[in-house]
Amino acid sequence: MANMFFQNMSLIPMVPNRMAGLYACFRPLIFRIDPERMHRWTICALKNGRLSSGKPSAYPILHQELWGREFRNPIGLAAGFDKDAEVPAEMLALGFGFTEIGSVTPRPQAGNPKPRLFRLAADEAVINRMGFNNGGMSAAARRLASLPSHRVGPVGVNVGMNKGSSDAAADYVACIAALGPFADYIVVNVSSPNTPGLRALQDKAPLQKLLRAAKQAVGELDHQVAPPLLLKVAPDLTSEDIVDIAEVALDEGVDGLIATNTTIERPSNLTDPHASEAGGLSGWPLKIQATKVLADFYKLTGGQLPLIGVGGIGSGDDAYARIRAGASLVQLYSAMVYQGPGIARQICQNLTELLKRDGFSSISEAIGADHQ
Repeated sequence: MANMFFQNMSLIPMVPNRMAGLYACFRPLIFRIDPERMHRWTICALKNGRLSSGKPSAYPILHQELWGREFRNPIGLAAGFDKDAEVPAEMLALGFGFTEIGSVTPRPQAGNPKPRLFRLAADEAVINRMGFNNGGMSAAARRLASLPSHRVGPVGVNVGMNKGSSDAAADYVACIAALGPFADYIVVNVSSPNTPGLRALQDKAPLQKLLRAAKQAVGELDHQVAPPLLLKVAPDLTSEDIVDIAEVALDEGVDGLIATNTTIERPSNLTDPHASEAGGLSGWPLKIQATKVLADFYKLTGGQLPLIGVGGIGSGDDAYARIRAGASLVQLYSAMVYQGPGIARQICQNLTELLKRDGFSSISEAIGADHQ
């Protein structure tokens, strides 16, 4: 049944509504397949050209330049889908304006025991406790090195620490040294809930120490233009945590923030039987919480740092709300599970209409509009 979907998808043009309609027809059958197995099949189908190809969706009103990089549109693929840099070019061809690989750790690791990935279909959400399963930085570096130097969209690299590592900073520094030369931006991920001790790195003193080491590692790269360094934070932060992180990010010269990762909280309105599974929750139920955290960071940083909004984005309205709250870019992953591979193009179309409706001539004008 999965092969039938991929065969049909490869025969239709890159028209968002048609792609969405086909995916909706096949979704009940696809959802009978174990989600991690389906994810692996999807990666293989992309590598083999079984999904329609094209270019990133390009609308003049959505174009931006950030950190010296060109973003044809602000819709990105979040880390977690393409952990090992197997299909960055293919995801850009599906209409994403940028993509982020990882999380990558210095050494390969298998991650947590299976099952570790769960669809909450009744809530349009996902719970994962993958545990940074990946092939390690050397394998990812080889794949990234093979990409064309002139890409159709930026490719970010999300890095983390190995489970049980005795020196977290050394792990991040090693990943930056190995992967930084091929990255359009680097993300220090201290917010996954599935690696013991990782989120403690968000505390003020450890975070300050880590970011100093990471900035130094970026500065030592033999690279004509050093990649910007971003920090990815959790949604489960107190007001004091957010104040501290914003202060450290500004003091240490971080180039941007990604808000937010998955949440360990479980909203009371979840109805799916899988809602009690351990791990990080993503998707629609995270939307309000993630938007608030992003807006708080925008206010605390005075709009000085570009922000990437993640969590519960599944429509043009969602993307627009996050941009007005302070995001320069947005990312999604879980929504693609429910809406299919045409989602980036659909959101770009909708976002363009919303910006024009409200009288904006460019997306840059709308960033942080709700705070003005």
